[in-house]
Amino acid sequence: MKMFRIVFTDPASPTRGHVFDWRAGILAALLISFLFLPPARTPAQESTDSTAGQLLVASAEMRDPRFVETVIYVVKHNSEGAFGLVINRPLAKGPIEDLLKGFGTNSKGAKGEIVVHYGGPVGSSQGFVLHSDDVLLDSSIKVKGGLAATSDAKLIEAISHGKGPKQFLFMLGYAGWAPGQLEAELKASAWYVVSGDKALIFGKDADKKWRQAMDKRQISL
Repeated sequence: MKMFRIVFTDPASPTRGHVFDWRAGILAALLISFLFLPPARTPAQESTDSTAGQLLVASAEMRDPRFVETVIYVVKHNSEGAFGLVINRPLAKGPIEDLLKGFGTNSKGAKGEIVVHYGGPVGSSQGFVLHSDDVLLDSSIKVKGGLAATSDAKLIEAISHGKGPKQFLFMLGYAGWAPGQLEAELKASAWYVVSGDKALIFGKDADKKWRQAMDKRQISL
């Protein structure tokens, strides 16, 4: 089976965010798998957790190279920890058809290209879609503000046939925090919290998202 190769940039390097084309061939280790978002929820259940639906904006004092100048959409945040997706680090771009072939799923009639984003340092082989909630699967997590997160290749199939959500970002990996960890980082002013602005989240110029999000900040929590 013909597969694809994703050429990654180092998220900590000055060239992060550069978009590369996919080429024929792949290392088997980069075969992407979709896994359901933890923890399990009832179908398309809305998340009402504390900072869920908002953006974490890395402060200028952020020292962790994995998160310098990142903007993270928070999908889940409660007493069990937090889960989010980086929205401003595109990694690669290529045909959706090749991506679906890599999943080992139906690629017949697939059209268009898709950008792969760095979603975070955890579970780098896991695929996630952050998208508008006009299209939902049973496994989707609906978050505040008309957005949802889905980890199911069927959504990519729908997108490839023009039946997917109007707005979406596809990521590999996610950002995760243990219980109390994000609260401690917020207290240490590592992050600002700003509203989850759709125009910013799905904006085409990833290089401007961090500055745009910083301009939205009001207080450091």
